[in-house]
Amino acid sequence: MQFDVLLIGGGVSSVSCGLVLGSAFKKPFAASKKIGIITHQKSSSLQDALFNNAYGISAEKLGADLLVETLEQLQSLYPHVVQIPNEKVLKIEGENGNFSVITNKSVYQTKLVVIGIGAGNPFTIEGLEAFVIPHQKTIAEKNRIQLKNHDHLVKDGIYVCGVLAGWRSQLSIAAGSGAAVATDILTLWNGGVHVHVHDSVRE
Repeated sequence: MQFDVLLIGGGVSSVSCGLVLGSAFKKPFAASKKIGIITHQKSSSLQDALFNNAYGISAEKLGADLLVETLEQLQSLYPHVVQIPNEKVLKIEGENGNFSVITNKSVYQTKLVVIGIGAGNPFTIEGLEAFVIPHQKTIAEKNRIQLKNHDHLVKDGIYVCGVLAGWRSQLSIAAGSGAAVATDILTLWNGGVHVHVHDSVRE
């Protein structure tokens, strides 16, 4: 399948990006877009997290539960977003509009890529080594990395979100980063006209 955008990661920022992109399916400029998400999340920091200070998340919420529930929400509300589980991305090659994303099981073609994985060192996806730098908002002893970017854009056609984009490790920040990337992509699809997507109880 040829994707218009392929998201990499099953954690907060990438799933947030998927939810916003998925929710735009009624917009004429997004209706025919093919969206995929590779939901590998084995090393997600949410596995051991407990949330009491995240807006909109009930107290004592376990991160491990959020990892499951948000993917279920994505599947239930926006089934047109193709979920690809149990695959790990090994390499990205190509250029804007024509990328190959190579996993341990398959090769996917996509016009755009969004990377929303953790900031652990080393960075294990081949093809982007030139953009790896020390993380600018964590203490040096943690040995975290980020991808050099300008407003989430690593290079034409490749976006990064969440902690790997250089943001601090807070759920709300990561979710907002993923949503920001989604609205940038929707704006791109809308010919440069700025987009935000909200549901409303009003008719």
